[in-house]
Order: sequence, then structure tokens, then C-alpha cells
Amino acid sequence: MTDTPFDPTPVPPPRNDAYDVAPKGEPDKDFEEIWATPPGARVLSSVSHRVVGKRFLITGFIFFLIAGVLALLVRLQLIVPENTFLDSETYNQVFTMHGTIMMFLFAIPMLEGFAVYLIPLMIGARDLVFPRLGAFGYYCYLFGGIIVLSSFIFDAAPAGGWFMYVPLSTSQYTEGLSADFWLIGITLAEIASVTAAVEIIAAILCSRAPGMSLTKMPILMWYLLVTAFMIAIGFPPLIIGSILLEAERLLGLPFFDISVGGDPLLWQHLFWLFGHPEVYIIFLPAAGMVATMLPVFVGKPLFGYGFAVAAVVTMGFLSFGLWAHHMFATGLPVMSLSLFSAASTMVAVPTGVQIFCFIATLSLARPRLTVPMLFILGFLFIFVLGGLTGVMLAAVPFNLQAHDSYFVVAHLHYVLIGGFVFPMFAALYYWVPHFTGRMMSDTLGKWAFWLMFGGFNLAFFMMHLTGLRGMPRRIATYPEGIGWDRLNMLSTIGAFILAAGVAVFIWDFFRHQRKGRAAGRDPWGAATLEWLYPTNAPGYNFRAIPEIRSREPLWDQPELTQGDPAQIDGALRAYPDHRRETIGSDPVSGAPIQILRLPHPTWMPLVSAFGLAVLFAATLASLYWLSAIGALVALAGLTGWVWEPSDSGVTRDIGIRDGLRLPVNAVSRSSHLHVGTVGTILILFALYASLLFAGLYLWNVKPNFAEATQRPAQTFALLSFGLAVVMFALSWMAGRTALLQGPRALGLVANVLLALTVLGLGLCLFLALLPVDPYSTAFAAVGWAIGAFVGALLAVTLYWSLFNALRKLVGAVRPGQGLPDLLLGSFGKATATMAAMTALAYLVAGSPQ
Repeated sequence: MTDTPFDPTPVPPPRNDAYDVAPKGEPDKDFEEIWATPPGARVLSSVSHRVVGKRFLITGFIFFLIAGVLALLVRLQLIVPENTFLDSETYNQVFTMHGTIMMFLFAIPMLEGFAVYLIPLMIGARDLVFPRLGAFGYYCYLFGGIIVLSSFIFDAAPAGGWFMYVPLSTSQYTEGLSADFWLIGITLAEIASVTAAVEIIAAILCSRAPGMSLTKMPILMWYLLVTAFMIAIGFPPLIIGSILLEAERLLGLPFFDISVGGDPLLWQHLFWLFGHPEVYIIFLPAAGMVATMLPVFVGKPLFGYGFAVAAVVTMGFLSFGLWAHHMFATGLPVMSLSLFSAASTMVAVPTGVQIFCFIATLSLARPRLTVPMLFILGFLFIFVLGGLTGVMLAAVPFNLQAHDSYFVVAHLHYVLIGGFVFPMFAALYYWVPHFTGRMMSDTLGKWAFWLMFGGFNLAFFMMHLTGLRGMPRRIATYPEGIGWDRLNMLSTIGAFILAAGVAVFIWDFFRHQRKGRAAGRDPWGAATLEWLYPTNAPGYNFRAIPEIRSREPLWDQPELTQGDPAQIDGALRAYPDHRRETIGSDPVSGAPIQILRLPHPTWMPLVSAFGLAVLFAATLASLYWLSAIGALVALAGLTGWVWEPSDSGVTRDIGIRDGLRLPVNAVSRSSHLHVGTVGTILILFALYASLLFAGLYLWNVKPNFAEATQRPAQTFALLSFGLAVVMFALSWMAGRTALLQGPRALGLVANVLLALTVLGLGLCLFLALLPVDPYSTAFAAVGWAIGAFVGALLAVTLYWSLFNALRKLVGAVRPGQGLPDLLLGSFGKATATMAAMTALAYLVAGSPQ
């Protein structure tokens, strides 16, 4: 069956009810008040994408500076042989924290900051579709980073490398809390990444300006969309791996204990299932920013738009097929080595297509050598060199020789610094006028570029040579007279020159806020919508949302650039309901299909994130009573977050064109809330698949331990499967009732029956696992982990169904407001599917061998 089509001419509900109150007073003043940022301390409750995006960028840059100082300490230690500047343990902590901060607390959050800030501006929206989710993600990231950095205060900084390999990071070899700070802090910070993925997917697909089809999107939106899907699939393996390792350290569950069927290589597989796609997760948004800026300074559209999009999508797929690129020296079978080597080489093809598109764009006209353009050229030079050494490392024989040497360190930094840091500085110089309304100095910018470019190449090119001369990575000192002395000294000098370039940028940034010239409207002559208004644009982005007919609207639609931008004709100029609103679009065509009513500022994201931070930090300190309080605070915050009158079920004329009527927050599978729910389900399936991968891996490499594991109770496993089928049917019924706008009583019955079924299913899964001792083998521990994960999803479904039922009982839901049940239906079907798969797995595990 298909969704019921929306009738464009229904009779609207009365306009004088509690949900739709027309404002009084001066129209423009009222409109500005609707979108105003809360003053004073209340700014912490702001959910504006501009505010949240700036927070991500500022916090990420601060972490970048901290990591940079740690890198300089590493280089000071290695400047001369047999140096005693740092002892071995401190050195291990310093390089571990340097890598951890750069990879987890700087690179990904910075790209999230750019995405959160730029997406609404570039696609013609007034804000992100889930503003509160963005604010919640930022606070999770901030608290997670604080937990990681606080390890220095407690003299418990992690020292096992930014990849935290086991068994080194197990409690047997790393006592105390150092590894726990890493595992718990990074897991909390990663919540921000997966929430950002949902936010980006839903915003790009569901809130574009009228007429902006997928083929008319700015190229950066394609890069961010593919990156968001990669985050949704790639980050869950690390989250699962971190939880399993912390459970082993905290509870003694033997996931990686070789004596009872565990395997240390399981951690490497889970880590690199995240770690290698992360390289492209970092690179792709940076390349997207280059693809956005490059045409501006050339004065021509991007060459090969379609080829670039195809290359990005291809890279997104290929990046998940080469995680063992980092495991060539671990004893993998020869066939596996060949396949992963081929995949590692193949990924160079879509990368090369993008680079050729950039070079071809440069050939269209003579570029203006502005400061952002210099950083773009630096990116092209450095990243291509890093790609060449990447192809070298894809060859297994060479990789075995260069593995864990400084050649790999050099390659990593050429790819990541060249592929992200240089585009990031180009983007900062390019979009800083949006943040401050002023232009940074051209002269100081060129000094910053040449210092950074020269210092980087001096520092890291020499590391190729030290690596080829046999210098291993992660050593605190080295003997004199073996050919590494001068090369290390040059690398250290280059690192300080690079740091001097960063210092010039910081000086220029603070100086330009007082002395920089005013930027004005579209100071670079750009073609994308974020420059439609002057750089001190109002918080609502667009007074009226224009119709888009081109990929370069500011170049091809003169009506947008002539006259006062506040007078541009477009959608939602009227705001009779006195609410924050933007246009909701069809995910493919960009045609308007609904009005998205956006939430107002609230403290609930901060409260929810704070509760989670207390939960994680108290677990780290073994204060479990405080962990319970933190969980309750988080639950209360999330409940207050969503306990508001629903805005669906309203229809009105919004003046896009004569006679057009659109629903508010449409009850449809194309709505932003449903797309966001599907994105969340994708993340949950990736988490579940990571646990299944762990079980299948141990079953394959440790078959004797798998056979020796106690069997689940088959009777209860069979009952679980049956109840999962019933749960799927009830979830489907709840969703269909919502789509067809069925009676509220029918939805209430579906909610109650679903809650009862979930209770029974959870109990049967528990009884099926009861005969299995989770401490007996690693295979048994993974079985319990899968059951615990499904149990957590069942608990969410139970809470959600009771929540919806309670709202119906107290009259907080009006006729036609079926979105909560539609979303619950999709979530329930996904949970039922995972529960059925788990029950089948228990049936197979419990059958006679």
C-alpha cells in the first residue's frame, strides 16, 4: 500500500485556537522577535544553527590548538637523540592525547560546525529541521571532550595510542582509569557525531528552497549528505567496540580475552571499520568546501558537477571495503590481503576524478590568488602527494616494510592535514565575514599560508625519509649516529614554523574584529545563497524564501541580487501563526510539500546532555547511584523536550503561489521527522550489525569456544520470535492508522497493545538467555551484549508507546496529528526486526550441533 496522497484543498481548522495565534503589532518587529537569540545567560538555551555552528567551530579550534601544543612537545622530545625532556610514560600520554584530540575532538566537530552553520544558508532554509538536536549534540561533544581532557587533571591521561589497541588497553596491562577516560569520553563525544548525521540528512533532503532539486543543490550539500550517511554507518562500530572494551574493564566480560575465546584482533576490526572511513569522512566535507570556493575565485561553475557527485557517492561506498588496509601485518589470509589491497587501490579512482574536476575548473580561467585560493592550491599539492604514498601503502609488500614506521606518520599527516586543515583555513578565511561582518587581512593571510605550507612540508616530508631509514613510530627517544638526527631536527623546526603560521592566523582573527574592513554583501562575488544578504544578516536567514532555478542562483537569477534582499519575493513572507517556520520540500524534486514549524529556544537539550554527562562521568568514578540520577535527569530532559503540543494537523495558505495550501508538519513518509527517524534507524542497524559482526567473527576464529558455550533456552527463543512478529504487525498498524488519520481510539489501542507485546518480548528474550553464563566464553558475552542492545531498544519502544498513549488520554493530541504514531510505527518495526533476528540467532545457537 502507498501513502494516502495529500489533498491540497482541505478545510483549515479554526485559526483562533491555542495552536495558531496571529501576532499583533509591527510585522517586521514581530518577525525579528520570533527569531531573536535569547539575551544574557539564556543564550545557552539557543537552538539557532548560527549559534550552535559557531560553538562547534570555536570549541573545535580550541581543541586544535591544544592538540597542536601536544604535537610541539612530541617534536621537542625528538629534536635530538637520547633526549630526556619527557620521560617515556609522559611521552606516551602526550602523543596519545594529540592523536585523540585531533581525530575525535577537532576534525569531525569542525566539519559538523561548518555543516550546521552553512546548510540552512546554502539551501534556502531559516534553520535546521531539528535545531534542538544540534544543540544537544554540541553539549554532548563539549562534555565528552571535557571528560577526556580532565584525565590530565587526575594524572590519568591515556597512554595506549589514539587507537587504544587491546590487550594493551585492557585492565590487565593498563591499570587505573586512563583507558576509561578515553573510552567513556570519546563515546559521549561520538553521540554528537551520529546526531549530526541525522540532522544533516534530514535538513538537506527535507528543507531545500522551492525548486532546488537534487541536481540543483550546491556541490557542498552532496559532499555533506554522503558524509552524513558514512558517519551513520561508520561510527557505530567504534561506539560498540568502546562499550565492549569498557564492559570488559568494568564488569570483567571477556570479549577480548584469548583464554576464553576472545580475540584482540576483534578490537582492530571494529576500530578500523570506523577508522578508515573516517579518513574520507574528514576529507569529503573539506573537498566539498574546496569545490564550493574554487569556482568563486575562477569565476566559472565547477567543471564536471555530475562526475564529482558520482565520485563522492562511489567513494562513500568503497571506503567501507578497505578497513583491513591498516591490518596487513596482523596475519590475515593471503586472499583477504589481496582483496583489501585491491580495494585500497580502487579508492584512488574516485579521489582522482574529484582532483581532476578541480584542476579542470582551474583551467577555465585565471584564478584570483586570494588567501583562500592559496590554501586551496596548498591543499591540492599536499593531498596529491599524500595520495601517492597512499597507493604505495596499498601494496602489501611495501606496507609490510613501512608498517608502524614514520613513513606511515608522514602519509597520515599529508592526507589529513593536507586534506582537511588547509581547506579548513581556506574556509575560515572565506566564511569569516559571515561570523564577524569584516574581512581578514590579505597580507597577514599570505604570511600565515606560506609559514604553514613551508613548515608543514619541512616537518612531514622529512618523516618519509626517517621512516624509510627504519625509524619506528611511537618511540620516545633514539640512539645517536644512525641517520635520524638531522632529519628529526628539521622536522621539529618545520613543526614550529607551521605553528607560527597558525599563530599569525589567530593574531589576524582578533585584529580584524576591530580593524578589518567591513565585508558588505557578497564580498567574494560568490554564487551560492549564503551570500544573498549582507554578512550581518538577521538570524532568520531569509525574510522570504526565494524560488531557485539554478545551481548558481546569485549568478543566474538577477532578481536576487538587485535591490534590497529583504524585499525579495518568496515563500513564508507572511507568518500568521507567529511561529518559527521554514519550507519543507520533497526529498528529490525540491517541490514544497509542507510547512516545517521549528521549535523555540529551550534548556532541554542542555539538561539532557548534562544528564548523560553525569551518567558517563559517574560510571567512570564507580558512583552508580549518581549514574542513576544522571540517567533520570537525561530522561526528564528528553521528555520535556518532546512534551509539547503537536503542530501537525494544520493546513494553511502560505502565499508561495495563488491557491497553494500546505500542511504543517505533514503526516507523511516524506516528512522531515520520518526521514530523521529513518536516519536514526540506520544508525541502530549499524550498531546491531557491529555486534553481529563481533559474534560471527568469534564464531569463525574460535569455533571450539563457540561450541562449548551454554545453549539459550529454545522454547523462550521461539516465543520471542513469535512476539517479535506480533510487535512488527502492531507497529505497522500504528503507522498505518497515523497515515490514514484513523480514529484516536484506534491509535490508543495500538499503543497499549504494543506496550504489552514489548513487555512480553523483553521477558522472553531474557529467559532465553538465562541459561547462558556471560563470563564463560567471549561468544556468550557477545550473545548477552546483543540481547542487552535489543532490550534497550525494546525499553525505548515501551516508553514511546506509553508516552503516545498518555498524550492521547490527556487530550494533548488533536485529530489528524498522527506523526508520533507514524514515527513509533517505523521505529517499532525496526526494533521488531532486530528482535526477530536475535531470536533466530538464539534458536540456531541453542539447536543440537
